[in-house]
Amino acid sequence: MMRKIILSVAVSLDGFIEGPKGEYDWCPPPSKKEMTEFLSGIDTIFMGRKSYELAGSKMFPGKEHYVFSDTLNGKAKGVYIIRSNMLKTVNLMLQEKGKNIWLFGGANLITTFINENLVDEMWLAFVPIVLGGGKPLFQNIAERKKYKLTESNVVGEYLSVKLVKNNSNHKK
Repeated sequence: MMRKIILSVAVSLDGFIEGPKGEYDWCPPPSKKEMTEFLSGIDTIFMGRKSYELAGSKMFPGKEHYVFSDTLNGKAKGVYIIRSNMLKTVNLMLQEKGKNIWLFGGANLITTFINENLVDEMWLAFVPIVLGGGKPLFQNIAERKKYKLTESNVVGEYLSVKLVKNNSNHKK
């Protein structure tokens, strides 16, 4: 069975993943049960440079971290920098044995993955707050992408929604 790429992120009611000043203070922590379930199903995390600089690799020990960046330098154990051939690298990784891959962010990387039809599932936490500005979850999307709602639950202070890619999105 092929690995899947899962976008999992908190999003405000008005569609932002960070506030106007880049803040995340509005995001409640995920439930322990939900986070344990999610982390047990992944072994790899994809993130952009800004997300990596914010979260680092110590937040999720035991997972391989792939950072997509033209400018990031340095090395850390379990962290790999992808500077070129992004799509080829990702497609090869999807063929390898392993657990699923978490698309952690940021917004530019999410845009690329959505436009290339690489996001198989979305686990979104809708937080009941209107930020009025910030960084949108989706921007510069080239065409419609269809997803099927498979699960929704109220979890603490947010609505957890799971979506699966509609097969008609696959590039041939």
